[in-house]
Amino acid sequence: MYESCARIYEIQSGKSQAKFKKGKSGDQIEDLSLTENFSINGDDFANAGAVSTEIKAILKKIGLDHQIIRRVAISTYEAEMNVVMHAKHAQVTLRLTPDSIQIVVDDVGKGIADIDLALQEGYTTATDEMRAMGFGSGMGLPNIKRNTDDLQIESEVGKGTRLTLNFVINS
Repeated sequence: MYESCARIYEIQSGKSQAKFKKGKSGDQIEDLSLTENFSINGDDFANAGAVSTEIKAILKKIGLDHQIIRRVAISTYEAEMNVVMHAKHAQVTLRLTPDSIQIVVDDVGKGIADIDLALQEGYTTATDEMRAMGFGSGMGLPNIKRNTDDLQIESEVGKGTRLTLNFVINS
């Protein structure tokens, strides 16, 4: 299955570790068990996009297909921007296995009153100030839904929102 002199790569970041081998047809994931946690602060427009950039860098180091990295980066960025614009803070968890990528964004904030309405392209609750900065076009949740294989949204008004973004790899 693998070349006899296959190279083993390791990525270590905190408590996480991923291993994969270089096979005849390219990198093949051998053993992947990675969990990383990140924090996002609301109203922190200066650092908006930092978490999605860091997750993208981790996926690139592992050597995943560029198309799935692109989908994960877009979805994570949109979720991150929703936290910056509408929540006080959030925890983001990245979980990888050989078959899937899961991003969970769990925020403390005002929540979403009507999830079906929030999923409609163009619907926005962004302030005029946010729109003046170029955000709030109402494409956040629709872009997340479009780029994930499965999107779950749980929200309670006045408490917060949990987005669970699932991506299938090696399909």
